[in-house]
Formats: sequence, structure tokens, C-alpha cells
Amino acid sequence: MTDDNQGETLPELDPSQTGLSDMTPEGFRKAGKKVIDLIADYLTDLEDYPVLAQTKPGDVRRKIPDHPPQQPESIEAILADYKQTIEPNLTHWQHPAFMGYFGITGSGPGILADAIASAVNINGMLWRTSPSATELEERVVHWLRQLMDLPRNWFGIITDTASISSLLAVATARHQVPGLLVREKGLTGRTDVPRLTLYISSQTHSSLDKAAILLGLGLDSIRRIPEDDAFCMDVTELEKAIHTDRKAGHTPFCVVATAGTTSTTSIDPLAAIGAVCRREKLWFHVDAAYGGSAAIVPELRARLEGIELADSVVVNPHKWLFVPMHLSVLYCRNGALLEDAFSLIPEYLRTTDSSKVDASDNKEEVCDFMNYGVQLGRKFRALKLWMVLRYFGAEGLQRRIREHVRIAKEFANGVDQNPWMERLAPVPLSTVCFRMTPPDLPENGENKEDYLDQLNEKAMASVNSTGKVFLSHTRLKGRFAIRLVVSNARTTEKHVLLAKELLLETSKTIDESERPQHLRQRNS
Repeated sequence: MTDDNQGETLPELDPSQTGLSDMTPEGFRKAGKKVIDLIADYLTDLEDYPVLAQTKPGDVRRKIPDHPPQQPESIEAILADYKQTIEPNLTHWQHPAFMGYFGITGSGPGILADAIASAVNINGMLWRTSPSATELEERVVHWLRQLMDLPRNWFGIITDTASISSLLAVATARHQVPGLLVREKGLTGRTDVPRLTLYISSQTHSSLDKAAILLGLGLDSIRRIPEDDAFCMDVTELEKAIHTDRKAGHTPFCVVATAGTTSTTSIDPLAAIGAVCRREKLWFHVDAAYGGSAAIVPELRARLEGIELADSVVVNPHKWLFVPMHLSVLYCRNGALLEDAFSLIPEYLRTTDSSKVDASDNKEEVCDFMNYGVQLGRKFRALKLWMVLRYFGAEGLQRRIREHVRIAKEFANGVDQNPWMERLAPVPLSTVCFRMTPPDLPENGENKEDYLDQLNEKAMASVNSTGKVFLSHTRLKGRFAIRLVVSNARTTEKHVLLAKELLLETSKTIDESERPQHLRQRNS
């Protein structure tokens, strides 16, 4: 083997004189104080910002130089540019009036934990690459499992998002199909593989469609089970689909139920679906990315009855447990099967740490988390879940979730009692789907529904453009529905009432000026 640089001599450099070292501890301490002050000021002044970024495409890009800097710049200059260019043009998910999508909260202890995790900058791929990171992760997923009242012997692992957690779950479901041998033989070019079928509802998150694409199943493998009037999967229709596919020579292998769908937060009948999966010998995965957090509240836990029947469950503490992005937890009934689906150990990652002996001579197995998924590099995410759980405690988290559910129920009651508003879905947790409905529209007016869609879309866009609140939307039974979500730790009843007032005022203004003539007739 030859060395292309053989004979080349490089001069020795003194880092202290050439600037090759990192920021000095003293410089870091000084800059760190500025950053902490910046963050504290931001969290203090959140309500002074417009929730939705008041900017146009390209505005920020034009303020950032086209070429990278050639010379070092001071932290003061960098932070000044951040304050002037970046922060004002963010959509502020931390804002208490952010009530679109699923509001998330980067709480104080979680923010500090992220800073520490970045400082130690470990890769938790193996136990030996950071023993405390691995064992802390084992412990905090065990804590969360207890809070959710899930079976004690389930294996848990932290990933970044529910999209990845569900991908791993479906891959494991595929792996356990008898005779498939997908690890060894793959799926392409095989004539001996029947079509695998994956069952979801029309309300299931789109990440499951992407999982089917990534795993080589294809979108044609997906069976979308109709939902009932409450937007929950219809179990009778599920059974029919399974039997139809078996009769056609397909191989059903996995059913995905949702505890807290993205559109309405409906909770599929988990116990009934679990019973079908047991009977049909199918993998049962529960996407509880949002709704799973509610299980830590004893009186809400019954709404997720049957989750204990699952083979895998995903919950996202970064959605409703006030942990900063990204932190998702995947639980698997059979951790060995998850490991068998993904474990691949090249020589350079082999260690002698197959077991260790503690002070009492009890043998304990070592967990190498790299063997339970596709990612080798693993950030120290467990630290922020640990710090958040300790700072708030179970009681503190429960109080906040209870309050969010209460506020949402109060808002839903107000919708039901207001002649200008119509609720479009049940409210099992803290999300309300509704629309604005002028009370004097003809009952059977031509194109009435199309007009209501336009009215609500314009009203929501107008309200969002004020920067005072932010709401998102979905479509339910083909119709435009506004979503109001209460899951940010800083959101109070006053923010919800502000959204209601703005929508009513805006809708009335739009209706007065834009209602078609044929819809102006009053009901007789």
C-alpha cells in the first residue's frame, strides 16, 4: 500500500499561537451568560412576538451572505445577527397562543439538559461509549413505562420522532413473518413472497405510509380501514379486510391503531383491535405519539384501555410532556425480536462488555442501543427526559395535562353553545375540531358547504395573519375544520378565549361582505 503523501513534511503548529484550539473556557463562560440571558429574555417576552412569522419567502435568505465567512467573527456579532434576522422571523412554537398542529413545549429543565448534552457530546451507540447515558436511558424509559402503566417487562428505546419509532415497529413486524427471511433475502426479485398487507385507518399518520414505502412494501400494501362517526377505526371493517386479503392469497402482518389521531385525537378501540390481532396472529402497533402522554393521568388512562395488548407502542414526550424536540420512545413487548431485526455488529464495534458484575456479584447484561434500530449515532436524549421528569415530578405533569384537558372541554362547550360555531368531532383529549357557521344560512342552500369551507379557510388565515394566535386545520368528511390544540405548558384559558373572539369577529366580517346572494335568504 502506498501513501500519496509520502515524503511530505508539514510544519508543527502551536495551537495557542495559531488559533487552532476551541473557544477558551473563559470565553465560553462569558458567551454562555449572554446566551442564557438571551434565552431567558426570549421566554419572558414570548407574548410580544407574533406567533406566526410575519415574513415572505426569501426575506431571511436575502439577509444572509451568499458566501461563507472567511475570517472569525465574534459571538457578540453572531448573536446580534441572530436577534435581528433569525429570531424575529421564526414561527414561535413556544408561544402560549400557538395552538396549531400539536403545540410543543421546550421547558426550562429540558432546554438546560439539551445544552449539557451538547457539551458532553457523547455518542451513545454502545454501553462502553458512555455507560451513564445508556443506563440513564434504560431507567427513564422504565419510569415513563410505570407512569403510563404499561407492562413492566416491555423493552424501551429512545428515538428522535414517532416516524422513526413506527418505522422500527413495522420493520420488526415484517421481520417476524414466518418464512419471509427478509433480512437475508430481501423482497426484490422474489416470486415466493405474497403481498404483505398493513392495516391502518384513514386517520392514521402519514408516517406509516412512508414506512411502507421505505420497507419495500409499497403503498399498495396498505389497507385503509374506514372509521366510524367518532373517527375511530371500525373493527368490523378491519376483520372483513383481513379475511378478504387472506382469501386473495395475501399475507396480513400488522395493524396500526392510533391513540390520539393527528386530525381529531380520536382513540381507536384498542382493546377490540388487540383482540383481533391476537386471534389473527398479527402484530399490533399503537401510535400513541400524542395521546400516550395522557396515560400518566390515572383518570384519563381508561381512554387507552387495551394499549397493554400491543406488541409495540410509541409515545412522544416532546409533544405533551414538555421535553424539547426531538424525543420519542418506542416500547416493544419482545425486545429480543427488535434486536434480531436490526442487530449488525462489524468488528470495529465489537466489545467484551457482554455483561458486568455489580457490587453484590449480581450479573447484569449490558445494552448496546445501536442494535435496536437503524441509527448508529445516538445523541444523549435521555438526559432531558430525566431532568424534565425530576423537575416537574409526576404530580406536576399530571396537573398540567389535566388543566389542558379542562380548558379544551370548556372551549368545546362554548362551541356547542354558540350559534356561530359547530363542533365537528368528539374531544377525547385537548384538541377541538370545529368550524364557523353563520346561524341564518338556508338549511339546504345550494353550495352551502362549499361556502362554509371558504369562509372558515379565510377566517383562519386572517386570524393567523394577525400574529396574535396560530391555529391549524384538517378536513373531516371532506369539509374544512379548524383545529385548536391546548398542549403548551404556557397556554391558559385567556389565549383560547382570544382565539374564539378573533374567529367570531373575523367570520362575521367576512360573511357580511362575501356571502353569495342565493345564501342570503333567511330561514322561514
